[in-house]
Amino acid sequence: MLNTLRTGSANGRPPLLIVHGLYGSARNWGVIAKRLSDEREVLTVDMRNHGESAHFPTHSYADLADDLAEVIAANGGQADVVGHSMGGKASMVLALEHPEMVNRLVVADIAPVAYSHTQVQYIHAMRGLDLSAISTRGDADRALKVSVPEDGIRAFLLQSLDVKGKRWRLNLDTLEAEMSKIVGFPEVTGQFTGPTLFLSGAESDYVLPAHRETVKAHFPKARFSRIPGAGHWLHAEKPREFEATLRVFLNA
Repeated sequence: MLNTLRTGSANGRPPLLIVHGLYGSARNWGVIAKRLSDEREVLTVDMRNHGESAHFPTHSYADLADDLAEVIAANGGQADVVGHSMGGKASMVLALEHPEMVNRLVVADIAPVAYSHTQVQYIHAMRGLDLSAISTRGDADRALKVSVPEDGIRAFLLQSLDVKGKRWRLNLDTLEAEMSKIVGFPEVTGQFTGPTLFLSGAESDYVLPAHRETVKAHFPKARFSRIPGAGHWLHAEKPREFEATLRVFLNA
């Protein structure tokens, strides 16, 4: 089963399952999980090939959805689910394939469509880091800045670096091999008719008006909301606004 961090206590409400995006981990969501745990138990997972979860040769959304279903089955059989980016796609496939397991669904800044961009350049940057020469996170930051000049992205990637173990907590080989599946979206049928919120950053172009017909075909009760001043990493850029919006929707 996926490595799972628990925050708060079970109290009769469905747990809240938080699903991170590509190159992320459960630990990235620690502050938000702790704040939301005042109302129910919160489960944050390391997806396969990320964090402390097992490495596999595949990374399809069917795989990811099955992994999430296993976690929910072991924690009462139903959950509210929040997924960001890659995690949002995995959460959508989970809701479409196992609708009985999802109470309410929040999809953060992603649509059920294939995208043309790739994130493989960051794999090349991480793989190109000479870990034998790295003694501190500062060393890693300075070395990685050559290929990843953006401070925020570099800081995010370095959260997956085990400096002492001189390894990345990411299965870079599988993630590179499966990148077309990660930026794509599988052919899926069916609908999830439960309450669904597509929450986007107002400055992000990941969820466009042109996507709404496709969203509504799969999620007929979908509602759309945008957080002003936030981009794709809306939960990191505007954490309080993100948290407040989740509370309103999940408690409706």
